[in-house]
Amino acid sequence: MCLLMLAWRAHPRYALVVAANRDEFHERPAAPLAPWAPPQSLLAGRDLRAGGTWLALDRARRFGVVTNFRDLQPPKPDAPSRGELILRYLAQAGDPARFFAALAPQADAYSGFNLLLADGESLWYGCNRAQPFARALPPGVYGLSNGFLDTPWPKLERVRAAFREWLSGAAGDSEGLFALLSDRTRVEDDALLPSTGVARDWERVLSSPFVLDRDYGTRSSTVLLLGAEGYARIKERRFDPQGRMSGETEFALNAGEWP
Repeated sequence: MCLLMLAWRAHPRYALVVAANRDEFHERPAAPLAPWAPPQSLLAGRDLRAGGTWLALDRARRFGVVTNFRDLQPPKPDAPSRGELILRYLAQAGDPARFFAALAPQADAYSGFNLLLADGESLWYGCNRAQPFARALPPGVYGLSNGFLDTPWPKLERVRAAFREWLSGAAGDSEGLFALLSDRTRVEDDALLPSTGVARDWERVLSSPFVLDRDYGTRSSTVLLLGAEGYARIKERRFDPQGRMSGETEFALNAGEWP
């Protein structure tokens, strides 16, 4: 289960604002946000089991984020890692539209995924459970968890309201975004819980924006602020199974800079 808020050309200072929680099994090994060695010129964390990533920014300020799609279909045996999708996008020179057009014939080989890709000109959403498979998104505010884009799950709606408040404020700092990502309030009313095929007690655990559980939960929170002139600030906070912060990494880059 993951959660992200994204504002595309909806803030006076930033062309792109992203606030995202990555939820995963605590035993799955991962490397923190860092520059990747050539030939991959990107900033990202790394899934050390499958080798991919869940969120990345490259030197050209192109961006990608992927979430699993939670449904009743079992994972495909021997399916390629969904974490490779962002790497494939950033390894080619084309824009998101071109990438999705090339990916469409292969999309069903993957288990369910949501994929958001951006460059300086466009933002696209793709999902191999949706029709159409991919579409361009106009300027606006978007929320994504493990259903379709903007599915109104209670935690998504609550965090989106706080996200809109942040966007309308004057501060524009990352601390307000980390605060909304840290919300650990669960939905206690069964009637409000989504029905995605898991047991109700587990649905309740997953209903908080920050998921807290000894085996599976929020592993990291990431905030990305991307200015129209090439300024980029990306910050990641990591958490242990008790929900305590275990590490933090930040990069602030002016136009043309790269770590």
